[in-house]
Amino acid sequence: MKKADLEYFKNLLEKKRAEVLKNIEYLRNVTLNSTSQEASGDHSAYSFHMADQGTDAMEREKAFLFASRDEKYIKQINEALDRIENGTYGICRVTGKEIGKERLEAVPTTSISYEAKLKESKSSR
Repeated sequence: MKKADLEYFKNLLEKKRAEVLKNIEYLRNVTLNSTSQEASGDHSAYSFHMADQGTDAMEREKAFLFASRDEKYIKQINEALDRIENGTYGICRVTGKEIGKERLEAVPTTSISYEAKLKESKSSR
C-alpha cells in the first residue's frame, strides 16, 4: 500500500478513535451522574415508582453495554494502527493478499479481505 494511503487510513482511524473516546466519556459521565445521585439518596429527579426505577436501571445498563462495545472498537482501532506502524495494514491475514481500498473504507479496522470474509461466513453456516 502506498504511503499516502497509509497516512489517509491512519488519520481516519485516529479520527474514529477520538469520536469513540468522546462517546465513552459521555456514557461514563451519564452513568456515573445517575449512579452517584442514587447512592447519595438524592432521588428528587426520580420518581419512587418501581417502574421508573426499572427504566433508570435499564438505561444505565444500556449505557454500560454501549461503553463496552465502544471499548472493544477502540481495541480494534489500536490494533489497526499497530498494523500500519509495522507494515501489515491492508494485507489479509488469511490470504496474504492486499485488501481492497473499498473494504478498508467500509471497515478500516478489518484484517481480512472481502473474499476471506465470505469464505469464513459460508464455513460457519
